[in-house]
Amino acid sequence: MERFEIVDQPISVQHVMDKVIHPNAGAVNLFVGTVRELTKGKKTLYLEYAAYKEMAEKQLRRIGEEINEKCPDALVAITHRIGRLDISDIAVVIAVATPHRADSYEYSRYAIERIKEIVPIWKKEHWEDGVEWIGDQKEQVPYPAGKPDMEGDAQ
Repeated sequence: MERFEIVDQPISVQHVMDKVIHPNAGAVNLFVGTVRELTKGKKTLYLEYAAYKEMAEKQLRRIGEEINEKCPDALVAITHRIGRLDISDIAVVIAVATPHRADSYEYSRYAIERIKEIVPIWKKEHWEDGVEWIGDQKEQVPYPAGKPDMEGDAQ
């Protein structure tokens, strides 16, 4: 069962959680990122996510490995959706199982921050008054030179 995925269909939170549940886990922390309607006062109509799929999945695995270096007992699964997402749709699910709850919280947060730093995923925000591709999700820097290829090839 693949624990690090980029998908183009709705994400099942239960399915992602099932990938990490095990007898030594005393805690499973779930982070569920959804599409919000208002961003900095602008009304979002919907988002489009694109990714360099092979590299994105490799980087998601890297995040899991980084967590395992810090917490060898952690089990991590991350699924991020691409394509068109409407308001309240699930964009990403992170599941972190650890023996103790403090670690599950810490590494769930670590995972979402690292996704924004190193995973090649871009989003096109469709607002009431225009659109914009967002590249670096952490810094909100527009994607250079137009839009990324929706088929997963880097430009």
